[in-house]
Amino acid sequence: MSVAHQPPLDIMQLEARVHSAVSSVDDPEYPGVSIVDLGLLESIDIGTDGTAQIGLISTFSGCPALAVIADDVTAAVQALPGVSGCKVTWLSAPAWHADRVSHEARASLERKFTVAVQIGLRATTCPLCGSKTEEQSMFGPSRCRSVHTCTGCGETVEVMRG
Repeated sequence: MSVAHQPPLDIMQLEARVHSAVSSVDDPEYPGVSIVDLGLLESIDIGTDGTAQIGLISTFSGCPALAVIADDVTAAVQALPGVSGCKVTWLSAPAWHADRVSHEARASLERKFTVAVQIGLRATTCPLCGSKTEEQSMFGPSRCRSVHTCTGCGETVEVMRG
């Protein structure tokens, strides 16, 4: 992008503050784990009038927390000085995949919630002992999770997949 086509510095600064505000929103199911670290944030567009358009993608379309997340994002962004409004849109593309989850979020999910994250076709390991897990049911407590059993310690492990 040429210098002539770059947004003004104050818009870029506002975009950075909006990103920070969205990063402060935790997933309602996983307190302490940001929706940004879970890979839900797809886009931020700031209008010249200070309106923020936030594009989010869900782990699955039927997630019951979508309205709560959108409300929390709207509240966090509208609290910023310089933001005149906020609109959150749930995007149909791209599709969410577990590889969008940051390393920090994976570690937090494992440590705090005993939830492993399956990346691609790689074997999933137990967050407690590091042994491989075996899928017991592809149907977990939500569509984005399955239930595994650890081959080492025998613990039941939820696995976030996508």
